[in-house]
Amino acid sequence: MPHAELKYSSDLALDAREILRKIEALIQTRDPNSGACKGRAYPAAEAHHSHVLLTVSLLPKAHRDAGFMAALLADLTAYIDTVLPLGTERSVSVSFSGPHYVTGKL
Repeated sequence: MPHAELKYSSDLALDAREILRKIEALIQTRDPNSGACKGRAYPAAEAHHSHVLLTVSLLPKAHRDAGFMAALLADLTAYIDTVLPLGTERSVSVSFSGPHYVTGKL
């Protein structure tokens, strides 16, 4: 189950719920068996400059190779650029969860 975190300066009027929904859809387009994406949004009350940081983490799997990660990063970056006002600084990161990470449902 992927995780997506959207951190942004609160001066930006973003529809975080819709952005996270679309991020989940983009991940599932590349990897239909990825499952639901646990998405969270954190508007920063105090910030220096308008900015957005999107981080997506996935469990490492054989089919999630360098090409997969590069393509997903390109998809996410292209999408996030469409929903941000011009002049907004943005960073996007796609990474794997570490070897000491466990997930499950209780």
